[in-house]
Amino acid sequence: MPRQIIISPNAPKAIGPYSQAVRCGNTLYFSGQTPIDPATGALVPGDVTTQARRVFENLNAVAAAAGANFTNVARVGIYLTDLSNFAAVNAVMKEYFAEPYPARSTIGVASLPLNAQVEIDMIAVFD
Repeated sequence: MPRQIIISPNAPKAIGPYSQAVRCGNTLYFSGQTPIDPATGALVPGDVTTQARRVFENLNAVAAAAGANFTNVARVGIYLTDLSNFAAVNAVMKEYFAEPYPARSTIGVASLPLNAQVEIDMIAVFD
């Protein structure tokens, strides 16, 4: 099955040896996004709510480049440096997703690139 590399100029450029997303057949695998402003390449300042919104905007840009949107998302993986921010990130996620919600995991981690508070990856499926 051929892989299609997805690149959006409206999301941060990859900062390592990976692609923003890869489509294999009817499945789209998103790399983790951190709250980097694609215009500046810098981490957005602010609380976890502000950072989570930037992450979802970055993921939305990658999804659009693949011809998808958040209704195609089957799974979300959230990585938090402080699990006490769980409720705040849930509230942001509800701004971007409607029922029925995708499957999800939330994992506490020691640190993230650039000292981000949150990183999110996803898997989407095309009909």
